[in-house]
Amino acid sequence: MRYRSFADEVRLRGLKINESGTSIRFDMPMPKSWSQDKRLSMDGQPHKATPDIDNLVKALLDALFVDDSHIWQLSAEKRWAGSGSITIY
Repeated sequence: MRYRSFADEVRLRGLKINESGTSIRFDMPMPKSWSQDKRLSMDGQPHKATPDIDNLVKALLDALFVDDSHIWQLSAEKRWAGSGSITIY
């Protein structure tokens, strides 16, 4: 159910990915249970927990394309942030 909602939102926003040269940044929301000090220290730091980056990329590509075989090069990163977002550039 959450994936369907995510896929609908991605399509609604009209996100585009080129067949090469695209960079994707996944900003992963910090847990609300973290202290303010920890949130400040972790903001923008690499996100090394699940979900795995390959799963995030696959979910995004599957939401955008029926067949994503034409995508031959992209880069992706995931970082901690105050709120979740996806930036494509």
